[in-house]
Amino acid sequence: MSVDVPALQDLAAPDGVCYGCGSAHPRGLHIKSHWHEDGVHVVSTHLPGADFHGWPGLVYGGLIAMLVDCHSNWTAMAYHYRAEHRAPDSKPRIDCVTGSLGIKFLKPTPMDVPLTLKARVEGDVGRKTRVLCEVYAGEVLTAVGDSVFVRVDTARLAEAARNA
Repeated sequence: MSVDVPALQDLAAPDGVCYGCGSAHPRGLHIKSHWHEDGVHVVSTHLPGADFHGWPGLVYGGLIAMLVDCHSNWTAMAYHYRAEHRAPDSKPRIDCVTGSLGIKFLKPTPMDVPLTLKARVEGDVGRKTRVLCEVYAGEVLTAVGDSVFVRVDTARLAEAARNA
């Protein structure tokens, strides 16, 4: 991962407003995901702020779930761009939504330690993409995600939600 390379979020969705990963959210977490040099994984780092304590000294599990959700979703979208031999800032934009989110908490995750998320696509069938994501606090694996993301047309999705 090179800090000189813009994050996938900044390239593909500079107007994104998701609280977790939206580049344009005024108070969001601004999660940044990049292709790892191995070309297989997408990585991100995040240092939880004091607002995200669960138990004293430990990261709130809901934050870990949000990090896994957002980062895994960007892993799925990055995968689709690569599979189509397209740059992340090419049009039309590729969007995915969470079909299922699975998190297994292995160990308590301490505060004041940078978290590294390392995700990869495990498989895809049609519009559905399975993503595995590992969460490390320093060198310690504390949680794993196993989730499915569905490629969507967001304009049609928003319209369907309004008419539900």
